[in-house]
Amino acid sequence: MKVLKFGGTSVANAENITLVKNIVSKTESDKAIVVVSAFGGITDLLLNTASLASLQDDSYRSFLKEIEDRHLATIKKLISIKAQSRVLSKVKSELNTLETLLEGAFLIGEITPKLSDKIVSYGELLSSYIISEFFAEAGLDVVHKDSRELIKTNNVNGKAAVNFKLTDHLCTGFIAKTPHKIIVLAGFIASAENGGSTTLGRGGSDYTAAIVAAALNADLLEIWTDVSGMYTANPRLVKQAKAIPHISYEEAMELSHFGAKVLYPPTIQPVLSKGISIQIKNTFDPDNPGTIITKNKNEKGKTVRGITHVGNIALLSLEGPGMVGIPGISKRFFEVLSQSGISVVLITQASSEHSICVGISADDVEEAEGNVNEAFAYELGSGKINPVLVESNLAIIALVGDNMKSHQGLSGKMFSTLGRNNVNIRAIAQGASERNVSAVINKEDVKKALNSLHEEFFEENIKQLNLFVMGVGNVGGKFLNQIKQQQKFLKENLKINPRVIGLSNSRTMVFDEDGISLKNWESLLSKGEKADKSKFFEAVNTLNYRNSIFVDNTASSEVSNTYHSYLGNSISVVTCNKIACSSDYTNYLKLKALAREYNAPFLFETNVGAGLPIIDTLKHLIASGDKVLKIQAVLSGSLNFVFNNFNDKTTFHDVVKQAQEEGYTEPDPKIDLSGIDVMRKILILARESGHQLEIDDIENNPFLPQESLDTTNNEAFFATLKKHEMAFQELYKKAFESGCKLKYVAQFEKGKASVGLQEIPEGHDFYNLEGSDNIVLFFTERYPTQPLIIKGAGAGADVTASGIFADIIRIGIF
Repeated sequence: MKVLKFGGTSVANAENITLVKNIVSKTESDKAIVVVSAFGGITDLLLNTASLASLQDDSYRSFLKEIEDRHLATIKKLISIKAQSRVLSKVKSELNTLETLLEGAFLIGEITPKLSDKIVSYGELLSSYIISEFFAEAGLDVVHKDSRELIKTNNVNGKAAVNFKLTDHLCTGFIAKTPHKIIVLAGFIASAENGGSTTLGRGGSDYTAAIVAAALNADLLEIWTDVSGMYTANPRLVKQAKAIPHISYEEAMELSHFGAKVLYPPTIQPVLSKGISIQIKNTFDPDNPGTIITKNKNEKGKTVRGITHVGNIALLSLEGPGMVGIPGISKRFFEVLSQSGISVVLITQASSEHSICVGISADDVEEAEGNVNEAFAYELGSGKINPVLVESNLAIIALVGDNMKSHQGLSGKMFSTLGRNNVNIRAIAQGASERNVSAVINKEDVKKALNSLHEEFFEENIKQLNLFVMGVGNVGGKFLNQIKQQQKFLKENLKINPRVIGLSNSRTMVFDEDGISLKNWESLLSKGEKADKSKFFEAVNTLNYRNSIFVDNTASSEVSNTYHSYLGNSISVVTCNKIACSSDYTNYLKLKALAREYNAPFLFETNVGAGLPIIDTLKHLIASGDKVLKIQAVLSGSLNFVFNNFNDKTTFHDVVKQAQEEGYTEPDPKIDLSGIDVMRKILILARESGHQLEIDDIENNPFLPQESLDTTNNEAFFATLKKHEMAFQELYKKAFESGCKLKYVAQFEKGKASVGLQEIPEGHDFYNLEGSDNIVLFFTERYPTQPLIIKGAGAGADVTASGIFADIIRIGIF
């Protein structure tokens, strides 16, 4: 014998009910009890209609009309014309009775719990009757039975307690007598021993099915819903969640209690003692095996089986010096909540007995706060206990698994994962069975917390990096192409999965919560909304993704001024923009401090040497205890390109123009040629070496004429280069005649820094520096005479993009 329960989504309309019929018709059991919910949405409509009627709001009639139309339309789609008359007549008769009940509520201006149960029961009564008639017409051997005749409860309305002894007797007696193979029952509804309608509470259709299954010692209880089983996490919040093939009763109870919506928590209780298996299946994918729930089954000894949450939670804290060592305080506290009908979902108490904290539904906070303060009025007045402290806008997240108790470090792993993602924990609870570890967090952090924990415990340690990229020009475009090219490699070999969630240029910006396609990102961005730096940050912060990284590919001071906001919200920053790190020293320190405080890496390797590991190497030297004595460097790939290509057969103007067109210089080449760019770079290296230095402290020996430095646009700048060509040729001639080459050199020694054009003799490490290459010589206590040398391509979109990419990978494997 098998019991099948179909929820509201499974019977929402005629098309879905046809799917249900196909499933039931293939049942191989000798008898099948089919328990159905009300048509999807009808229970809420009934409750809303009753509420409006009790408020004497005449609009309740329009909702009643909607309820009527839904049922009549479904009948006309499911039942043939020749059989419609009888079914329509029966349903209209029931709807007339419902209308009378609502009219009564309207006239007296109130609704009692008893009347509410009677009204809301019509959802299941009508759906079960219509479905049974459809089954019969389809040729199934079926009978409809009113659940109120089988399931008996006490006289409490709203959530009645079942009289299992009487219910079992009635169920077994009916099944023994009925010759039909299929019995259709209404879920959720029952009756008191005096005959009045009662209900089993929200989610009660699952409970109905379990009660009947236990009463009849069924072989299997199938719960048919719109998802393929119980998942490792809510698939609507965690895209990588997967169905759990096999789970124990206890684990299922914990998951369902803590928010797994596919199963109503009390469902498991009636079948638990009988050892009846429960199978969660998908009406819309009936061949999927779903999840089977049995006694003590933990597949392959896995520790954490699921991660779940309960939203809309508030914390109620009672504390004060008068609680220490005084028996009965906790008892009185819980008695007040119990007498107020308030359910406690989480309890935690300090070992000092100085405070006790409980989690309750946020809907009950106001009542709970008033009643507790009233109950402890004497202690409040004498200062022994403080007024109740209420914290709202919270949620509970929980790890669930039978085998958690036999594995060390799971709680630590959970809390460290949340901490790394800046999820603040307000309270912690863990039962002695260690089947559940719960934490209370801010409700806006739920999605990030669930995804972080799921990634940690279920996703083979593949770390998802969520990128928000500003600047998609020359460097930014190359960067996006590199990500696209390397995604598969990174996932397979480094276990990281970078995806771009947000993109912006100076005109438009676009977001996609599931990741922007890197095949057509240009098209998507062109159709995006108007770019706004503040709104871009707000979107990043609102999405609140774990492992969020803001990537700045611009040279904008406005963008660099937003780094504080990102880091202060635990959003990592990766940038090739040198402005922030070469700004005021206090600002530089503040950014570093924010990165440490909020566990958000702030990486800027490409600020010096594009993709060369200059800053990373320097950090390792300092961290390992070495001390920098002197730095000599050619740090401008742009200037190196210019002076490697400038000679007496070319013009300075043409070489600079070529460098600009090939992407070696900034869009404004004066930034490179004035020396300001190199000043910023040596400043950053000096600071990373542990020295306090400002940009104004650096001596700049410019080679450009003052007229060139004073220009305000590129056209005027290039015009001055032509005008002063003879001066540039003189520089070249003087160096050439001395057997030297011109290099723009940065130097830092004994706390002082300088930049300027120098004549480099043959044999010097800088002499043969080709193309746009950079070179850095680190003289340290460990490398006092033979410096540590880093040399390579120091300019160009590809290498700069690869440096940004490398910083992101550093965060991924951190």
